[in-house]
Amino acid sequence: MHSQLIFNHRLVEATKARVMPITSGSLYGRGVFTTLAVHGGRPFLWQQHWMRLIAHAGRTGVDCHSLDEASVEASLARLIEANGVREGRARITLFGGADRGIWKIKGMGQPRTELLMMTGEARTVSSEGLALTVSPYRINTLSPLAGIKSVNYLEHALSWEEARARDFDEAVVLNERGEIASAAMANLFWVTGGTIHTPTLSTGALAGVTRARVLGLAAELSVPHVEGVYDLSHLTDADEIFLTSSGLGVAFVTTFDFHRYTVPVGSVALRLREALRQLTLHTNQDG
Repeated sequence: MHSQLIFNHRLVEATKARVMPITSGSLYGRGVFTTLAVHGGRPFLWQQHWMRLIAHAGRTGVDCHSLDEASVEASLARLIEANGVREGRARITLFGGADRGIWKIKGMGQPRTELLMMTGEARTVSSEGLALTVSPYRINTLSPLAGIKSVNYLEHALSWEEARARDFDEAVVLNERGEIASAAMANLFWVTGGTIHTPTLSTGALAGVTRARVLGLAAELSVPHVEGVYDLSHLTDADEIFLTSSGLGVAFVTTFDFHRYTVPVGSVALRLREALRQLTLHTNQDG
């Protein structure tokens, strides 16, 4: 990450930022975040990220009455400029205050939600593509955090770290019913017979902003696509596999356990990646 960040709308050195220790965010993980791509010095798909952040804050009991979109966007623009980010990524995190939970500070006064923003370099993907495995850990669709991008993200981190320890880049995560949900840190897509498939949100998949945009681009390109419920046999029969996230964009999978994939002529994933790239260029020009 870069050396400066925004904490409650103040630009500070990353090493000097301090979060209150007795809060619902620090004690119980009550908080939400979103990660955005930065292209041409501007946050990409800002409004979609903001709307999801506020929606997830409401579902997890994070009070956002003191925050408004314009001021948060302005603070993010200030941070991007201060850190000199042209191509990279940004993370916005909202930590819940001290008004909930068992442990509270008497006489603390009106609690408030803490706002933290940071930026970093763009993620890079090897030209050889991504290697994918199956995570031994499963997500629970009955959890109140299912589909929420909360700071309580350790399950996802552990799945990713376990895959990395076995020399894979990412892992397919199943839910308690054995249905494919997503990758550990990204949404999952595959192509079979020219049709794009991705798990429906009821499987526990995150409603990724890039996921939604890629589905929209598929519709614009007249590529058939289905959101459904699938097991691993559907994935092993795929012609192409790719992941999407704000950090990755559209990233090709070239290895899934013992299967090898090449980017075929007329690749659907390649067309979508190029369409997304063109969208970032047009967005920058419009600005």
